[in-house]
Amino acid sequence: MKDAFGLPQSLLVLGGTSEIALATARRLVARRTRTVWLAGRTSPALDAAAEQLRGLGAEVRTVAFDALDPESHEAALGKVFAEGDVDLVLLAFGILGDQAHDEREPLNAVRVAQTNYTGAVSAGLVSARALQAQGHGSLVVLSSVAGERARRANFIYGSSKAGLDAFAQGLGDALHGTGVHVMVVRPGFVRSRMTAGMEEAPLATTPEAVATAIELGLRRRSETVWVPGALRVVMSAVRHLPRTLFRRLPV
Repeated sequence: MKDAFGLPQSLLVLGGTSEIALATARRLVARRTRTVWLAGRTSPALDAAAEQLRGLGAEVRTVAFDALDPESHEAALGKVFAEGDVDLVLLAFGILGDQAHDEREPLNAVRVAQTNYTGAVSAGLVSARALQAQGHGSLVVLSSVAGERARRANFIYGSSKAGLDAFAQGLGDALHGTGVHVMVVRPGFVRSRMTAGMEEAPLATTPEAVATAIELGLRRRSETVWVPGALRVVMSAVRHLPRTLFRRLPV
């Protein structure tokens, strides 16, 4: 069960090699999280992530999970929930894609959409149902400010995150009053392996900063978290900018 500050004793990470997810797991293990499940494709990176968290004192297990195989999600995640209650599910998988290349190769664009949106819808619903059955828990969904308004430079990725964000908000409304808390996290540009080599956007942040914001959001039982917080105001202005002006921006 969660402690008096809303922090979990048990954590399931969907996307077990995500830098943001692992930074969050490290932070939570340093507080009071003792059991961690890392769900992801079987790989040396997943095993290394598990060993790192074990070194911090957590009991860590891995489970094979593929966002692109929704038919397997119920069985894969069911194994985790069958072991006992899960206080927090962190939905952290996703791919950025290559906008210029993916525009020319539609199947690549479809893979981005299937990973970031379709896979997340499946895993999110399976997790939500399990949390509701146990009567408590939080589902934290890593969205992105890219979903606030489609930009020429990354509208394939942005559109997938827009769909994910809307889905997570609706799921939160559907679960209101059930004991299950849904929190949407909207980071800006995050310095990570995914963005290596890219030009940084203003208000760039780090996985550790996102992890800190997630912890604070859990303590406050927030429904939406922006990282950094200033992006809430910035994106409100961008969202309402006339389209003719928006097209002229270097984005």
